[in-house]
Amino acid sequence: MAAGGRASGRPAKKKGPSKGAGGQGRRSLEGKGATPPAEMRHWYKDKARTERIAREDRGGTRRPAPARQRRSEDAPEYIGGRNPVLEALQAGVPSNALYVAQRIDNDDRVRDSIRIAAERGIALLEVSRDKLDRLSEGVVHQGIALQIPAYDYAHPSDLVELAQDAGEVPLIVALDSVTDPRNLGAIARSATAFGAHGLLIPSRRSAGVTGGAWKTSAGTLATMRVARAANLTAALREYREAGLFVIGLDGAGETDIGDVDLLAEPLVVVVGSEGKGLSRLVREHCDVVTRIPMQAAAESLNAGVAAGVALYEVARHRRL
Repeated sequence: MAAGGRASGRPAKKKGPSKGAGGQGRRSLEGKGATPPAEMRHWYKDKARTERIAREDRGGTRRPAPARQRRSEDAPEYIGGRNPVLEALQAGVPSNALYVAQRIDNDDRVRDSIRIAAERGIALLEVSRDKLDRLSEGVVHQGIALQIPAYDYAHPSDLVELAQDAGEVPLIVALDSVTDPRNLGAIARSATAFGAHGLLIPSRRSAGVTGGAWKTSAGTLATMRVARAANLTAALREYREAGLFVIGLDGAGETDIGDVDLLAEPLVVVVGSEGKGLSRLVREHCDVVTRIPMQAAAESLNAGVAAGVALYEVARHRRL
């Protein structure tokens, strides 16, 4: 006898279509879209940072910082530091604004700087130390910075006219490939001390009158005129045509500075960079290439120091 159902004795049911979910599962997936890439997930930044630190710990190198954009020639400069700012204000350096850090620890220098700025009508701005860090580009500012306008360079011929107007024998200091603004500032200080009528710098591959130069000059750039020439050798040639003698200062010179018989004449003293000295073209436009005698243990002098020694010798000869 054939079985009519399961062991329970119930009749077998005809198998038909199963009951569906009515599309609810399909609708629950709507709107989620494609799986997002890893960089869009919330944990990605932390993971990437952790992996980068691990690579560096294993001896990898950091990604190089983006190159600093070149400063525009007409952009303002900043002097940072309590002594340099006070000296600049006392010397009458042209200034746009004085920046003072919030909650700064005042001392006499800060108070005097604020007083002088107020008397001269210079804007006084209280800012965060982070902003001062950005303005001073990493230079130690001690909570105070002075904004100065872009320097107004003179024409090379203006320096000769300054000497003529003063009724004095012209003395001009030219810089050949001196790229450190601190050397320019130091040379300006020596030039002021020994009676020079101005500095001449090339417009390319040379330090300019920046905040660093102002700082090192201790305010003397407020009175020492700086001229800029598109071509240094052409400017030296024009000086020679105007009756000035050109003396090059170089460690490889064959004549000691004290033995040059032109020091009392209208003069241009050309200072070369430390190490490289004078360039070939500049050397060819010199009437004399001279050196500073010194012990063999010292191969060369800093450009600022060398200029000071040479200018002292010039001033000594002119007093004789």
